[in-house]
Amino acid sequence: MSLETAHDARVVAAQQLYAALATGDRDALNALLHPDFVGHAADGMPLGMGGEHLGPQAMQANLWWRIGEHFRVRALPRHFDGLDDGRLLVGGNYVGTARRTGKALDAAFIHILAFAPDGRIAGLRQLTDTAAWHAALDGPVPLETIEYAVDGGVAIVCLNRPEVRNAIDLRMGQETLEVARRIAADDTVRAVLICGNGPALTVGGDIGYFLDGRSEAFGDLFQKMTDPFHQGFEILSRVNVPIVTAAHGVVAGGGLGYVYAADLVLAADGTRFVTAFAGIGLSGDGGGTWHLPRLIGPRRAAQAYLRNKPISDVEALEWGLVNEVVPAAELRDRAMALATELANGPTAAFGRMRQLLRETWGNDLSAQFAAESRGIKFTGDSADAATAISAFANKHTPEFIGR
Repeated sequence: MSLETAHDARVVAAQQLYAALATGDRDALNALLHPDFVGHAADGMPLGMGGEHLGPQAMQANLWWRIGEHFRVRALPRHFDGLDDGRLLVGGNYVGTARRTGKALDAAFIHILAFAPDGRIAGLRQLTDTAAWHAALDGPVPLETIEYAVDGGVAIVCLNRPEVRNAIDLRMGQETLEVARRIAADDTVRAVLICGNGPALTVGGDIGYFLDGRSEAFGDLFQKMTDPFHQGFEILSRVNVPIVTAAHGVVAGGGLGYVYAADLVLAADGTRFVTAFAGIGLSGDGGGTWHLPRLIGPRRAAQAYLRNKPISDVEALEWGLVNEVVPAAELRDRAMALATELANGPTAAFGRMRQLLRETWGNDLSAQFAAESRGIKFTGDSADAATAISAFANKHTPEFIGR
């Protein structure tokens, strides 16, 4: 059997596994799993589900069926990647709700599947956002560093540590994830506005917090902070509504992630953008090493990182980091007006546009044509498309309902 054929067979087995889990098909699972199967659920999973499970029955009883008792959830794989040792890495998301609280669950996962010589699945190691599982069971996290409200279909996310120019501590990283989950779970949200109270959108990591009472290595602390922070941005990248960010003051470090998360960015005149990481001997977070080269080009991004060179408002506009520079006194009102305009638009189409634009980086032209065909079929069947096409023919302004 060729390596390509073996990989394809493993992908098929993995797809059959997820289909069987979605329907609770015990017979199919027993056929797919090798008798010597060993499973390992992420340490920290709630309800005692974490750790090692020896044998197919233990995996089903102590993890999969227990998940089903407490959650209405599906594992949705998004990519299958073969590893050099013959294992298969599957990345995706658990999506659903907790039965008791009704709170949404959207937890990224990585599954590493091992296979026996007969093709059956011999092992599964699960990595996942365990905090998301706990949050769904426990209910919403109270917000202390971010103001959040939904007004006229616009979810307003306002960073609210003005006394430290919205510097990011562990709490703000956790609350970024919390508001992202709320947005993803709320069907009334049709656009998002990200802004900040005080003199800056955010100056990035809170140095005072890093130093205050530190009892662990900086690296461990930074990993603890960036895990929920990055998970929040990952969720925001997939929500089916457009995002607007209002940037002002100095926007620095990982705080640039709130700029990268947006589809459209307005900046107050005089705003400066600086990666800042080189100044404190760090490599970077917030998604900047992915987003910035794509937004302003690799050479400019390298200069911003390696030489710690600030990007002015004029450069940000010229290079494509922001869409518009506006008077500082008008920033919040202009950004809210833009978000409201988008909230009144064809949300279903906006969501599919976001997906197409995001996935284009990983597609060749043929794959993108295929994705566009699927997208236009989906949006063509929407109520908004029917309304808008009729209104266009009759020279009327359409009223979109977002589906």
